[in-house]
Amino acid sequence: MAMEVTQVLLNAQSIDGNVRKHAEESLKQFQEQNLSSFLLSLSSELANDEKSVDSRKLGGLILKNALDAKEQHRKLELVQRWLSLANNVKSQIKACLLKTLSSPVADARSTASQVIAKIAGIELPHKQWPELIGSLLSNIHQLPGHVRQATLETLGYLCEEVSSDVVDQDQVNKILTAVVQGMNASEGNNDVRLAATRALYNALGFAQANFTNDMERDYIMRVICEATLCPEVKIRQAAFECLVSISSSYYEKLAPYIQDIFSITAKAVREDEEPVALQAIEFWSSICDEEIDILEEYGGDFTGDSDIPCFYFIKQALPALVPMLLETLLKQEEDQDQDEGAWNIAMAGGTCLGLVARTVGDDIVPLVMPFIEENITKPDWRQREAATYAFGSILEGPSPDKLIPIVNVALNFMLSALTKDPNNHVKDTTAWTLGRIFEFLHGSTMDAPIITQANCQQIITVLLQSMKDASNVAEKACGALYFLAQGYEEVGPSSPLTPYFQEIVQALLTVTHREDAGESRLRTAAYETLNEVVRCSTDETAPMVLQLVPVIMMELHNTLEGQKLSSDEREKQSELQGLLCGCLQVIIQKLGSSEPTKYVFMQYADQIMGLFLRIFACRSAAMHEEAMLAIGSLAYAMGLDFAKYMLEFYKYLEMGLQNFEEYQVCAVTVGVVGDICRALEDKILPYCDGIMTQLLKDLSSSQLHRSVKPPIFSCFGDIALAIGENFEKYLMYAMPMLQSAADLSAHTAGADDEMTEYANSLRNGILEAYSGILQGFKNSPKTQLLIPYAPHILQFLDSIYMEKDMDDVVMKTAIGVLGDLADTLGSNAGSLIQQSLSSKDFLNECLSSEDHMIKESAEWAKLAISRAISV
Repeated sequence: MAMEVTQVLLNAQSIDGNVRKHAEESLKQFQEQNLSSFLLSLSSELANDEKSVDSRKLGGLILKNALDAKEQHRKLELVQRWLSLANNVKSQIKACLLKTLSSPVADARSTASQVIAKIAGIELPHKQWPELIGSLLSNIHQLPGHVRQATLETLGYLCEEVSSDVVDQDQVNKILTAVVQGMNASEGNNDVRLAATRALYNALGFAQANFTNDMERDYIMRVICEATLCPEVKIRQAAFECLVSISSSYYEKLAPYIQDIFSITAKAVREDEEPVALQAIEFWSSICDEEIDILEEYGGDFTGDSDIPCFYFIKQALPALVPMLLETLLKQEEDQDQDEGAWNIAMAGGTCLGLVARTVGDDIVPLVMPFIEENITKPDWRQREAATYAFGSILEGPSPDKLIPIVNVALNFMLSALTKDPNNHVKDTTAWTLGRIFEFLHGSTMDAPIITQANCQQIITVLLQSMKDASNVAEKACGALYFLAQGYEEVGPSSPLTPYFQEIVQALLTVTHREDAGESRLRTAAYETLNEVVRCSTDETAPMVLQLVPVIMMELHNTLEGQKLSSDEREKQSELQGLLCGCLQVIIQKLGSSEPTKYVFMQYADQIMGLFLRIFACRSAAMHEEAMLAIGSLAYAMGLDFAKYMLEFYKYLEMGLQNFEEYQVCAVTVGVVGDICRALEDKILPYCDGIMTQLLKDLSSSQLHRSVKPPIFSCFGDIALAIGENFEKYLMYAMPMLQSAADLSAHTAGADDEMTEYANSLRNGILEAYSGILQGFKNSPKTQLLIPYAPHILQFLDSIYMEKDMDDVVMKTAIGVLGDLADTLGSNAGSLIQQSLSSKDFLNECLSSEDHMIKESAEWAKLAISRAISV
């Protein structure tokens, strides 16, 4: 069935909706009925220079989408489908694609490059298409410019798609040689140079061996540095992008080049076009990130000559780097505050300055203070704003001792500027800087408070007044109030904010009703701040928090009244519902945590639950997540009384557990099942069959995002703790699942950081399940049912102990499980524990831990084990 595909592809881009829909359906049908012919037609369409550019581009795009997808399970499906096609079909498609690389039409070449790389990503790991890289490289020097450009572009995409261990070093060397030659100044064709420079960016991950060789590394670095001076702006930008990538991948190799790189970046920041200058600043931000990570990892306790891999590039560059960054702060754009995603030289410079402050601490302060003092009162707004931005940028990093005296002098000036400065930008940055002062230099840990009885009232008056200012200033003022409240979180029974509580809450509610609150982040900022003010409030203000309940309920009720809304309005509406549910959650947690307020609050429980159930009847993930979280808090606060809502709520609980698509909703729902188990204890029993069935289904599904699996395992533990020996009928299903996940998570040698982190969260979930099951069966006549599982649990504990990569959370849970085994199974576990490979070492390691939580668990486990052994 070789269908005439050109017209259909053109129709699929028609402005007439009906024509378009019909064409899309034909394509879908063709794909389902005969995949081989479908893909062949698309590849020959793409390769045919007589066809229109539009049909070729779309053909190539559909071909690419038939090979790859964002969702993991869909991607695996497409890979399998490609691999199972007949070899002659695949060869024909690949031949068409390689032929397209020499097409005179740039769009067709570029699309073919991407598709070739996708196929390489599937086939090279399976040892298929071994000749590809060779054939791309074979005659790259003899080819016309546009074919060289397309070939280099293909190599770049290929390096992005394929992991470096799939390509052998000999081929890596050839790719790098071709790419670096293409970048050379002697290459007359700028398109070729640009494609080569972009390809190098993707190939850097393959170049480990080359970067350890001094000569090869020098050559690569020289070519990149030369490319930063190329007349063509896009090539300069791409070359700096390579330097940024090298700064993080090969930080330890940079020392010989850093002086030259400083000169190149400084020139670019001062003189070049914005896209290039931004990358030049990004290089130094990236070096800061590396050094901050290294210094954090090693702490401050190493001697100057130890082998810590930090080169202190930032410290050495400070005298030249700081003045260069301060200059950038004066390059603001007129309308930068209004644009949500704005990013320009001034912002990049300020961000980098903030990272420098975190890297070098106190050393930055004397270098920045003269700039601030000189510019803060200048008539030109740009100078005042730059001085304020510089001040706000250096507040994280230096010690409070160094900053507090300066802040005490500056505070009055800032408060006055926030109300009186004629310029919106200056006010915006001033409010942001006040927020940073309260975030980093105010709180119970500070020796010298910057907020005193003398200035507290003035600060609050100014912030509340600024909430009536333009939306960008009001939003930053909310942010400052957020950190102000947070700093008083642990002040005891009375807070300095108490006298202003009513006024603050009223002002924030007023902000949420502003006409322009929905256009910026203002409404969200106001609710987040309201939540923080409530969360950090003391018992004194509880009556006022109670008064807030009917107010927020009314707001939520109003959003549910059925008006006809456009899809844009509906999205704003559900966002507002999410914010209101979040607000109720914080209020429920606050009032539910002490008996007197809980008692009064319960009069609203039925109404609140009614509102939440109405929200579930609407179809929107954003608010389902928030409403679920709020219900979890309500269950926790109500305890056994929550049972009366379960009949009606259960169907929504089940829907949440089935929601694979919005996996965050699924994960939150799993957490809420845990809250409800803790609240209802064995009253949850009637619902357990349904819940366990759904959780087991979730675990065996390939479609569910992996991040939901650890909380599901912990949830097994919550259920077992709640229903005790009634968990018996689920053991035969749950235990094998736990065992296979345990085997998977135990052996992680050689995994990257992300994988290790995931393995640890998985282990913790499994251990929480074991712990809940063991504790649930304790003192029951049915404990002997668990004896067959004990050897595997111990083997799991041994293997994660041997791996030596568990984090503190897992360590605490794991030593707890060892104790639970002994505590629940007594002498049946005692002998097994004595035979275990590492239990004794593990116990001793935990007993001597610095972490008191781990130590406490270990002391309990030691007691339980000695009881079990002595029986």
